[in-house]
Amino acid sequence: MSRSSKKGPFIDPKLMKKIMKQKQLGEKAPLKTWARDSVVAPEFVGHTLLVHQGKNFIEVFISEAMVGHKLGEFAPTRTFRGHGRIVKRVLAKT
Repeated sequence: MSRSSKKGPFIDPKLMKKIMKQKQLGEKAPLKTWARDSVVAPEFVGHTLLVHQGKNFIEVFISEAMVGHKLGEFAPTRTFRGHGRIVKRVLAKT
């Protein structure tokens, strides 16, 4: 279920504050964040965020196509290792 339109998108206030501070100083250093549920705002475009994956951080460069999506969408938490393999059994001759 999506968030109410009258509330607007959820943007983590701490993350927004850090982005605005970086814009003011003109820096582009990657920012670590655990706010996977935060929506990508237009102010984030051009910045690099390190989004927590559960174990480590995934580097995500924010582009205009990402605006409106959540940060967690760009840092998958599960690793697909393929479907079950078919193993042929060799019958031993007796």
